Amino acid sequence: GERAREGIKINEGLLALGNVINALADEERAAKEKKIHVPYRQSKLTRLLQDALGGNSQTLFLACISPSDTNASETLSTL
Repeated sequence: GERAREGIKINEGLLALGNVINALADEERAAKEKKIHVPYRQSKLTRLLQDALGGNSQTLFLACISPSDTNASETLSTL
């Protein structure tokens, strides 16, 4: 049903994100060609992240961690 369609859309978005990252990281192809095609338009996710992925922005990373022993495993997995 609806959950399956939602899961398919999420997987499509993640696949498109992987394709964009692979295109940006392909140094061998970038050395041979002056311009490489980066498939930002494959999904809404990659369109939204285009500026951040293309190096045209600054990125902030925020991690919520806790000094409490009860939250130690969550803190370690976050870091």
